[in-house]
Amino acid sequence: MSAQTYLAYDYPMLSVFWSMLLFFLWIMWFVLLFRVVFDIFRDDEMNGWAKAGWLAFTVLLPFLGVFVYVIARGKNMGRREIAQARAQQEAFDARIREAAGGTGRQSSADELGKLSEIRARGDITDEEFRRAKELVLAGHGPAKPAGSTAARTPSR
Repeated sequence: MSAQTYLAYDYPMLSVFWSMLLFFLWIMWFVLLFRVVFDIFRDDEMNGWAKAGWLAFTVLLPFLGVFVYVIARGKNMGRREIAQARAQQEAFDARIREAAGGTGRQSSADELGKLSEIRARGDITDEEFRRAKELVLAGHGPAKPAGSTAARTPSR
């Protein structure tokens, strides 16, 4: 028999399942380890020495440290994670509200009032005022009035 045939006999299907199970348990262990480490840093109730102690415990004796941490402080791990997610969502929502409300467009009436003031001071001509007024009333879009020369693209 060839070497590949021997490998098939030496490593049966049940061994493949056991190997996959151990591999996934190993991955789950690392996920739990990282969640514990992140939770140690996330906890605002612990002082620096307590965080250093727990971190040293989980690094030096990882299995025992993680299991003791989950037993001793695991009850509030989910609560801290939910609180952090809510705080991030609120900060995101506040940023969106600030961006949408703080730099929003002015109303057409406000812009027309400002244009009238500029024309009254003599900074723009009546023709410039008329074109700007058409743009404001058209909705601030890039579309220019039909009779405007700016609406035509120059041909080269």
